[in-house]
Amino acid sequence: MEEIEGFVEAIVYSHPENGFSVLRLKEKGKKELTTLVGPLASVQPGESISCQGSWKFHPAHGRQFEVAEFTLKMPSDVVGIQKYLESGLIKGIGPVFAQRIVERFGAGTLDIIEQTPKRLLEIDGLGTKKLKAITTCWAEQKTVREVMIFLRAHGASPALAQKIFRHYGAESISRVKNHPYALAQHITGIGFRIADTIAQKLGLSLHSSPRIRAGIEFVLSELASEGHTCFPYLQLLPLAEKILEVPTLLLEREIESLIQDHTLVRHEELVWLSFLFTYEEEIAKELSRLSARSQAVRTIRIDKAIEWVSNLFKMEFAPQQQEAIEQTLFNKVHIITGGPGTGKSTITKAILAIYEKLTRSIVLAAPTGRAAKRMAQITRHPASTIHSLLEVDFVHGGFKKHRQDPLQADFIIVDEASMIDTFLFFSLLKATPDHAKLLLIGDVDQLPSVGPGSILGDLIASNKVQVSRLTEIFRQAKGSRIITNAHRINQGEIPSLQNDETSDFHFIHIEEPEAIHDAIIRLVSETIPQKWHYDRIDDVQVLSPMKKGIVGAENLNHKLQEVLNPSTQPLFRAGHRFHVRDKIMQIRNDYDKHVYNGDIGRIVNIDVIEQMVLLSFDGREVEYRFDELDTITLAYATSVHKYQGSECPCIVMPVHTTHFKLLQKNLLYTAVTRGRKLVYLVGSKKAVAIAVQNDHALKRHTGLCRALKQDALLPEAL
Repeated sequence: MEEIEGFVEAIVYSHPENGFSVLRLKEKGKKELTTLVGPLASVQPGESISCQGSWKFHPAHGRQFEVAEFTLKMPSDVVGIQKYLESGLIKGIGPVFAQRIVERFGAGTLDIIEQTPKRLLEIDGLGTKKLKAITTCWAEQKTVREVMIFLRAHGASPALAQKIFRHYGAESISRVKNHPYALAQHITGIGFRIADTIAQKLGLSLHSSPRIRAGIEFVLSELASEGHTCFPYLQLLPLAEKILEVPTLLLEREIESLIQDHTLVRHEELVWLSFLFTYEEEIAKELSRLSARSQAVRTIRIDKAIEWVSNLFKMEFAPQQQEAIEQTLFNKVHIITGGPGTGKSTITKAILAIYEKLTRSIVLAAPTGRAAKRMAQITRHPASTIHSLLEVDFVHGGFKKHRQDPLQADFIIVDEASMIDTFLFFSLLKATPDHAKLLLIGDVDQLPSVGPGSILGDLIASNKVQVSRLTEIFRQAKGSRIITNAHRINQGEIPSLQNDETSDFHFIHIEEPEAIHDAIIRLVSETIPQKWHYDRIDDVQVLSPMKKGIVGAENLNHKLQEVLNPSTQPLFRAGHRFHVRDKIMQIRNDYDKHVYNGDIGRIVNIDVIEQMVLLSFDGREVEYRFDELDTITLAYATSVHKYQGSECPCIVMPVHTTHFKLLQKNLLYTAVTRGRKLVYLVGSKKAVAIAVQNDHALKRHTGLCRALKQDALLPEAL
């Protein structure tokens, strides 16, 4: 292998998953920059790097150095030092102060910062406050670099070093050595596989009890991320055996031990992580409690109430609508489910109008910020997210509102109930007072929640909660092909794909994935904004069934960022390239910031000196440190699942047979119903037919239905 070294001038590209990067290297004595390619994640501009590898010739990009191994070191010459300080790696130093410091101290700059940092006060404009920030960050960087070197030697990406340091501090290396599997529990972004790689490098046995126990919990956690709250024991064993590569006998022994420790629960042939089992059992008990207690709102003549609200709205309710209103007035807990155009919004407003005459204590909520905002717009009544309603407890975890300090409400209405996962519903019920009525509104035919569980579907299937189903599409909605096609899809029929220039639903027939990709880019960047006058970023959302592939969300994001929001000053962090004004999505709940999985925002500012990024979520600005950016991703394109509960004026979606595994009826139905005014499907008719005919959505293994049916205090729904 050959070896070259220099300082990193710029980062051209970095893949978020595998860390493959393209960098520009300034070699000493050479005018032309050298192109480096290889697994170079987390390397930053200004860092000095020594690379081992070989020269290759790329037909499109020319001569490149393919890196097999590399080591980072402090720059030694003046140019490299200035570039290093300008990069933003040291908080408090930007281009202006970098130039001043290097001009004053030259090649000895880094020694000054390390050994006699007070001399930095000799720099004009650099005061004690900035000096403290610089010295603190320098000390952190030194420790982080040591952790980085240690982790790289043990098979982990250096990108995780800063996270580990933030959690463990100076004890980072000793904690990793002594408890490698604890990383998966304590550090966001580190799963079992990374922890296992480190543990194996440290010499832990494949058959060790800590490894197998951590591995079993990991498998169940991964299944929970796919929506399962529990899993069949006999199917769990081969999954764990494949991942851990240990005999079934050892797995059975450790599962039994985890059951004895109350980490797992086994009931009949199903296995739960114990907290998920508890949530489902408690949901059944809480629904029993609510059903058994009397309501605070006085009893009224239902027929008179409906007559009054009909006169108020100057309309006669259809039989299904009237039945839904009656059942809501009569029952303590009720569900209204139906597709688009069936009148859910009208019914909600009618029910709200009646109850506003009976009590002032009415609470409206939804699982996401956008859904809550839309609910408030429709009802003209304040609405919040369920998280905000329950008030996150930052000290003890969980929520401040619970059985001992319940919500102040006589009537709670929750919209987009199909999105509520097991933990959130458990938390909501715990905080619902005995006397309150609860109404859940949602579309059970949409995709279930991102988190574990299938709450709305299980509640309906259990026959323990009264349900009103709305199936009739009303006249004003029948003129929308989005709505009529959504219902055709839901009924297993091929949607109308005939194109009409004035229609709100369009199908562009293209067979080749490359051509689909190019057509989507043209639609978003040119056709839709020119023809329909929609903003290319805010008013158009690309949804893809898959993450990978040429028409997957990841590749479309990269190209759409390049076309819609180019930048000559990108920030490379967490394997992503970020630009000011980028459309981004939060991918994990962050209770401290009040930002939740699926929330969409924009990048307002990138401050490389203070190492902060300012993001705006529906007008609310939130600061992120650079090392927190692994919780956001680009959102020009995203998955259908992640976009649940949100709507956009225009939806664009590729449909192709390469997405075969995910072409399902409820996925296509959910995607189409996300479009408020316009939907474009781009792809093959065969793919549309596959999706419509595939009613076998991935079955979620849950225990809620069983828990509800076994609760003797919960009566059968009529």
